[in-house]
Amino acid sequence: MQSITLIGYMCVGKTTVGKALAKELGITFYDLDWYIEERFHTKVARIFAEEGEERFRDLERRMLHEVAEFENIVLSCGGGTPCHFDNMAYLNSVSQTFYLEATPETILQHLSMSRGERPLLKGKSPEELRTFVKQQLEERRPFYQQAQHHVCVDVLDSFDKIGFVTNNIKELLQGHSPMR
Repeated sequence: MQSITLIGYMCVGKTTVGKALAKELGITFYDLDWYIEERFHTKVARIFAEEGEERFRDLERRMLHEVAEFENIVLSCGGGTPCHFDNMAYLNSVSQTFYLEATPETILQHLSMSRGERPLLKGKSPEELRTFVKQQLEERRPFYQQAQHHVCVDVLDSFDKIGFVTNNIKELLQGHSPMR
């Protein structure tokens, strides 16, 4: 089985869906940010704060090439990963790529429930956050849309719906139901 990579904006559910999908398929799940944190014994937010985004993106690219070479895995990438260097072309060459697509409203709802620290969102008011998410989503969409498959995740509000999305992905992997 070729590896599976999930991309999309922050808080669309890449980790949630990735874990569920890997469990159903009986393969290993990797979150790229967690992988980086394990390898370098520090938080992604700290790398961002201390070394800057440019240094982080270079490190992220190197770790992406390392983990994406693993076989039979589900890989969840950070929201910005596909938008730098040749990352999206690389991912399409080594895995089945899935863009987990959500509206800005869904993303903002998920962000309000998220407990994780998001370096790019720090200190923004609710209105600034809304503007930032919409603008960044538009900037990133051309990269995300290069994924081989697109799956709407606006429905991720229950375990049943997570199952619906994972089943959708499994059908796409088998060549059925070409949902975009």
